[in-house]
Amino acid sequence: MSSGLSPPSIKLPGLSLHPDGENTTHRRGRSGSFLKVEHVDSSNEEALDQAAYVNINAEWVNRKGAWMIHVVLIATGKVIIDAIPGVTQNISWTAVNLTYLACSYLMFHWVTGIPFGSELHGGAYDDLTLWEQIDGGAQNTPSRKWLFSVPVGLFLLSTHYTNYNPWLFAINLSALVFSLVPKLPIAHRQRLRILPEPDNSSGVVTPTSNVSGTNTPSDHFRAPPELHLTDAQFR
Repeated sequence: MSSGLSPPSIKLPGLSLHPDGENTTHRRGRSGSFLKVEHVDSSNEEALDQAAYVNINAEWVNRKGAWMIHVVLIATGKVIIDAIPGVTQNISWTAVNLTYLACSYLMFHWVTGIPFGSELHGGAYDDLTLWEQIDGGAQNTPSRKWLFSVPVGLFLLSTHYTNYNPWLFAINLSALVFSLVPKLPIAHRQRLRILPEPDNSSGVVTPTSNVSGTNTPSDHFRAPPELHLTDAQFR
């Protein structure tokens, strides 16, 4: 005979898949550093594609008159800046030096690939700058020595005609170093990455545990829902 009362229920706590005292672990990628140097590799297929045709994007630096064009552009820029009213010789020489260094850095060390005829080489130059394409990557060639000496000579001229002003000297020297470092043989095919993405290939396991001492299930192992048992289920 029913008493009219609902059968009592038994409430069980959630089950943990980890035994007591064992810390829950999860995998976390290695945090990246602020700066990272990467090397641009070259395969045998890329070497064959580069040798298939003449790279007209970098071949012009060895042509007649290619060296003198730098002097002409510097002199033209100096005349244009001097024509601006109120510009002193200190500002004029500093502006010419900084403008030439910025343009040469953008042209030789920033832009990668070739703007025309890239299909002839199968994309073998897509990851290389113009400086790395000159003379097939050979170091200490006459063209490279000339392109290295022009910024140095312009820096000496700007330092002399700015009356060795310490502030202008510091600015011009900093720009010169920034422009010459990518031209060094040690920097060939090297890339400096700022704030690179973290590398998750290490697979380092980092343990994590709750401060209170209780085990916290990870995202991969969630606790099952609570079970409610009644007397009717055993009849």
